[in-house]
Amino acid sequence: MINRRARLVMVDGGPGSGSSALQTRILDPARYRIVQFDQRGCGRSTPPGETRHNHTDALIADIDALRVHLGLERWFVVGGSWGAALALVYASRHRERTSGVLLRGTFLAGQADVDWFYHGVGALVPEANADFLQHVPRRWQRSVETWLDRCFARGDPRSAQFANALQNYELRVDGLRAMPDVDADDAQAIASLVAKYRIQMHYLARRCFLGEPAVLRAASSLGGTPVAIVHGEFDRICRPSNAWKVHRACAGSRLAWARQAGHYPWHPATYALTRSATDAFAAHGDFSAWPVKAGAAVNYSSFDECAVFQTLSATAVPNCIDSAELTSACRARCCKN
Repeated sequence: MINRRARLVMVDGGPGSGSSALQTRILDPARYRIVQFDQRGCGRSTPPGETRHNHTDALIADIDALRVHLGLERWFVVGGSWGAALALVYASRHRERTSGVLLRGTFLAGQADVDWFYHGVGALVPEANADFLQHVPRRWQRSVETWLDRCFARGDPRSAQFANALQNYELRVDGLRAMPDVDADDAQAIASLVAKYRIQMHYLARRCFLGEPAVLRAASSLGGTPVAIVHGEFDRICRPSNAWKVHRACAGSRLAWARQAGHYPWHPATYALTRSATDAFAAHGDFSAWPVKAGAAVNYSSFDECAVFQTLSATAVPNCIDSAELTSACRARCCKN
């Protein structure tokens, strides 16, 4: 092992989702010093939902300012979904400060990604798509993100309704059960949800201040930097072609498909690949030994892996997944005894 406490920064997705301690469960804490932060306007950053001075260049500057503040020379950058796009661009602009990159469920921040999510995916989930679009005036249905951005920015009284609709649409697109709407009497929960989607629409309406060509240029600049890509083969939120484009653009990158998985980061196949990638990087400083060849043993604690799914199904996203089904799948895969 080249470094028992490699430095790692986790870049959360959304945009607008904020960080969570649960995200660190893909890592071995004995091997990594883990840094998490909430992007501008997200999570515990204040003021919540703030869009002024909130753009991608500012986020990249924030990430590197955090590295400097912590006195870290270099670190391993891990990002999922929107966080994958942000991780790529950060690494491209700060190659000398980036020891490696791990991407999961990559979003390319282009209009094609946005159009797919609000329209194209309707061919696969027509009922969910139709239910969601009922909230959008017909004349705005070709520019959903622009209309929602305006609604959230002006404090439309229907903002909580729109935020609940967005949350449940995401879940249904990814094949998960919708959650009950946030209780109208829980002012803090509603404010948090509205803040999340205010940030998300602020970014999506502007192609995340990047656009797909900029993200792929960033990927193409990282030849020689260890880059691993994990993507669910049935991801209906961020299409598998996104991962393929990044892989083709980034010379020397390693790509692994999470079989039977969608965008959900805690699917057993996605979890296994992301955990094995972080283990491989901690051991070797690159991804030359990853992904593990078919049939080879994966050396993690099955109890730790099962605990992630049990914890998640019990507390993190209630009514979203079937606890018994998930635990059964986990045991079948991990606990063969």
